[in-house]
Amino acid sequence: MNELRETEDYTILPDGRLVFTASYLLRRGFCCGNGCMNCPYDHINVPEPFRTELLNKRKANEKAKGN
Repeated sequence: MNELRETEDYTILPDGRLVFTASYLLRRGFCCGNGCMNCPYDHINVPEPFRTELLNKRKANEKAKGN
């Protein structure tokens, strides 16, 4: 397995959490169901009602950023 590279594969949030990038998650090839912050698969394997909460939160963040 290839070594992970900071900023390309993950970032570390100010609170210390490691967050995978959407690019890394796309290369992985599937949604793991853990509710990853940058999930490019619309959290397809995350159980309800958590999936809907994540999608609504993402929509609200995009709206706040003006996207």
